[in-house]
Amino acid sequence: MSGKIFILDTNVLLHNPAALFSFSDNTVVVPITVIEELDKFKGFNDKIGIHARQVLREMDRIFRKGALKGGAKLKNNGYLVIALGNPDLTPPYPLTEISNPDNRILSVAWEYHQRGNEPVFFISKDFNARIKAEALGIQSQDYEKQLVEYSELYRGWREVSVSSDDILSLYQAGKMASKSTLFENEYVVLKAKDSTQTALAKYDKSSNSFVRLTTDLEAMGIRGLNMEQQFAFDLLLNDDIKLVTMIGQAGTGKTLIALACGLQRVIGRHPRYEKLLVARPIVPLGKDIGYLPGTKDQKMNFWMQPIFDNLRFILHKDDGSKESDKNGMSSQSKSRDKIDYLLDAEILEIEAITYIRGRSIPNQFIIIDEAQNLTPHEIKTIVSRVGKGTKIVLTGDPEQIDNPYLDANSNGLSYTAERLKGHRLTGHIFLSKSERSEVASLAADML
Repeated sequence: MSGKIFILDTNVLLHNPAALFSFSDNTVVVPITVIEELDKFKGFNDKIGIHARQVLREMDRIFRKGALKGGAKLKNNGYLVIALGNPDLTPPYPLTEISNPDNRILSVAWEYHQRGNEPVFFISKDFNARIKAEALGIQSQDYEKQLVEYSELYRGWREVSVSSDDILSLYQAGKMASKSTLFENEYVVLKAKDSTQTALAKYDKSSNSFVRLTTDLEAMGIRGLNMEQQFAFDLLLNDDIKLVTMIGQAGTGKTLIALACGLQRVIGRHPRYEKLLVARPIVPLGKDIGYLPGTKDQKMNFWMQPIFDNLRFILHKDDGSKESDKNGMSSQSKSRDKIDYLLDAEILEIEAITYIRGRSIPNQFIIIDEAQNLTPHEIKTIVSRVGKGTKIVLTGDPEQIDNPYLDANSNGLSYTAERLKGHRLTGHIFLSKSERSEVASLAADML
C-alpha cells in the first residue's frame, strides 16, 4: 500500500455510502469505532439506516475478496483497511476521554500521523471533529467529491447585450441568431446597447438562436410576477423538460409556482399527467418536538402544512375574502374540500421522502420540496425512481439547511443543478426576488 492515507468519519459514509471509492490509488482507513457506530444505525428505518446497511454490505463484499488485516484491494486501485486503534488512549495522545467516539476515531488518525510514512488526512462532515484533528496537527477536510461553489452556482439565465435591430427582429420573427453558445434551456434577458429596449428569450441549442419567450403563461390562475418567475413557468409547463431545479430564498414563489403548474398539468384543461405527487424530507427546523400521535397521514399533516397552505391559496377562487356563499360555506372551507377531494381521488398524493424509495413512478408530476436538506446520493436515489412520462421538480433554498452535515455547497439540490446544467431534458432557474411580502423580502435580504 502506498499513496495518501484517508481516515473516514462515520458521517461521511452516512452522507454517501460510495465515499469508500472516492480516493483512487490511495488507502482508505475506517476505524473500528466507525463500524460500531454504523452497526447502531443499521436498524433505523430512515435514510441513515439505509445508508448504514449499504456501507456494511459493501464492506462485507470487499473483504470477501481480500485480507482484512492487511487491507482489501478496491476497484479504484486503492485499499480499504479496518483499523482497531489503540484501546489505551493515554498520553502522548492528548484526547484522553475514551467515552467520546470522535476521540477514538481521531486516535486512529493520530497513530497513522505519528508513523510519518505517508500523508494523512482526516475526512469528516463534522466541523468540530475537523477542528480537533487540526489541533492534533492532522490535516482535515470536508468530504468534497460532491461539492459545488454556491456563490458561483448556475443561475439558469443571463443578460446579453444586442442591438435594437436584433430585438426588433426577435419580436417580428419570434427568434434571432445567437452570436455565442449558451447552455441548453438557458434563458436570456436581451438588452439593447443603443436604447432601453429589452426582451426575454430562451436559447435553442439546435439552431443556436434565441426564441422569444411567451410571458403570458399562467397556471391555476397564478401568473409570474417577475421575469425569473416567468422563466420558471416556461420550464414547468414544458413537457419536453423532464427535470427542473428551482433555487431561491424564502418568499420567491418556488413551491407555489411548482404546485400551481403541477395542478394545471394534472387537472387543467389539457391534462398531461395522471397524478401530482408532492414529497418533502422530514427534517425539523430547530429542536424536534418528538413523537407525534395518530396515523401516518395525521403525522404527515404536521410536516406538510406548508404544502397545504399553498394548495389552499391556489384553489381559493374568491378574491381572498372570508365571506360565505349562499349555503353558508366559506371560501376557505371550499378550498379544503377541494384538497380532500383530490386526495381521496388519488389525483394528489402527499408523501414523505422515506416512502418513495423502491417505487417506480410513471406518468406523474413530482415535486420534491425542501430538497436542499437531501444529499446528492439521496437526490440520485429519488430521481432514479422516475418512470416514463414523469416530470420531477426539485425546489429549495440552500441558505436554509436544517441537515447538520450539509451546507450550501454540499447539498443535493445545488449539486444537481450544477451537474445537470445544459442537458436537453433539464432546466434550472435561480429565483432572487421575494414576492411574498415586504416583511419577508426584508428578512431574506437583511437577516
